[in-house]
Amino acid sequence: MTNTDITFPEGFLWGAATAAYQIEGAAHEDGRQDSIWDVFSREPGAVADAHNGDIACDHYHRSADDVALMKQLNLQAYRFSTSWARCMPDGVTPNIEGIEFYSRLVDQLVAAGIKPWLTLYHWDLPQALEEQGGWANRDTAYRFAEYAAVLHEALGDRVRIWTTLNEPWCSAFLGYAAGIHAPGRQDPRAALAAAHHLLLGHGLAAQELRRRDPAAQLGLTLNLTVPDPVDPDSDADVDAARRIDGQFNRIFLDPVFRGQYPQDVLDDVRHLGLEDFIHDGDLAVISEPLDLLGVNYYHGEAVTTSVDPASDDGGHAPQGRPVASPYVAADGVRSAPRGLPVTGMGWEVQPDGLRRLLVRIHEEYTGPAGIPVYVTENGAAYDDVPDGSGFVDDQDRLAYFDSHLRAVRAAIDDGADVRGYLAWSFLDNFEWAWGYHQRFGLVRVDYDTQQRTPKASALWYARAAAANALRTPGPVHQVGPGPAEAVTGPGDTVLATSR
Repeated sequence: MTNTDITFPEGFLWGAATAAYQIEGAAHEDGRQDSIWDVFSREPGAVADAHNGDIACDHYHRSADDVALMKQLNLQAYRFSTSWARCMPDGVTPNIEGIEFYSRLVDQLVAAGIKPWLTLYHWDLPQALEEQGGWANRDTAYRFAEYAAVLHEALGDRVRIWTTLNEPWCSAFLGYAAGIHAPGRQDPRAALAAAHHLLLGHGLAAQELRRRDPAAQLGLTLNLTVPDPVDPDSDADVDAARRIDGQFNRIFLDPVFRGQYPQDVLDDVRHLGLEDFIHDGDLAVISEPLDLLGVNYYHGEAVTTSVDPASDDGGHAPQGRPVASPYVAADGVRSAPRGLPVTGMGWEVQPDGLRRLLVRIHEEYTGPAGIPVYVTENGAAYDDVPDGSGFVDDQDRLAYFDSHLRAVRAAIDDGADVRGYLAWSFLDNFEWAWGYHQRFGLVRVDYDTQQRTPKASALWYARAAAANALRTPGPVHQVGPGPAEAVTGPGDTVLATSR
């Protein structure tokens, strides 16, 4: 870690994030029916070791204890997602028992003084809607707006921050083009239809929420990358970076903030017919003004057309089924390693990419729109090794958070209006196609016993949140009697704090 104290602006928001399918479990309780991830995880080879989210972290039954632990860790905000398959199992009919779970969760958060930050969609489309075409079907966008209305009717009196979609790039291109994520399709044209209909659904939901509650804070969360050409003097590599930027970042940013798709992206994908899905008035809906943008960042990438394909595994899970490229019009473009440290996922650790990204987004998109940015996900998976008590001295993750928070502060110093940071993730959880093989949590979950144990990074993060600052620390570690105290958390959670 850097041994320099830094302080964040007054009011900077510290929190953590999760997603419904990754933590809740209770897959078929209280009226919940299959989402596309329930079905996809049962397909041979789709998820490492055939793991699934049937139990996950059992948060559905442990939410009160989990919220109490959040409070002990000084979290000011908790970004969670509601499961469409739990709230409206067939995609259209409200399920009161499922919705009441989130009402209880919101009440628990409010009582603990933690700001509820609700994400309507984090990839768990009801399977019933996928069987009608999923996001490749325009009708799904209208069903999504109806879902937003149902959730606001139930929770809008207490939830003040609403995110429509989480990472629509993953939903559209990993799900419909690459087959890496649910629903596991490999159809580039369907992926472009899904991308447009996700954006349309976002706009329709934002309009519905705005109509119901003009004072609500409305946002969209995008995962964004920083593509650099491996050889800046190579026209092919420069064009590769342009294509990735277009098909990862600008295909979502430009419609939302400028009311139009980038012309170069339209040209790149013309043979796949993106424009066939764009109806009159769509872009006006999609560009409904927002109150904030959520940015998820994990790593940038150096791209080229000349790297040996065998040297680029893309950080993908060891799935036992063939997958394709998510970049529907970037044939031959691959990432090349740069000799940077990597996480357990094989992702490069590049904190300055976050600084560059936040400054760019502010200068080109959110600044002209007059809205702030929040880092709504940032974190790292590592091969955690617990001691006999389950404690993880995860100095690598701690250093990751430290370096990226310093990058956020540097972006603020460079003029970016960044108002908060939500660590991914509060808990170890089901990591999509990786199953339970990758751990991102501040808090370790023993999946056999469901015991929660805050890691060294959690204790460090709690101290940073309390101080609104990164201090030059002594070591953060689990301790016994003497120079520190052990605090027993709720249920079977064990919390240790350094003095």
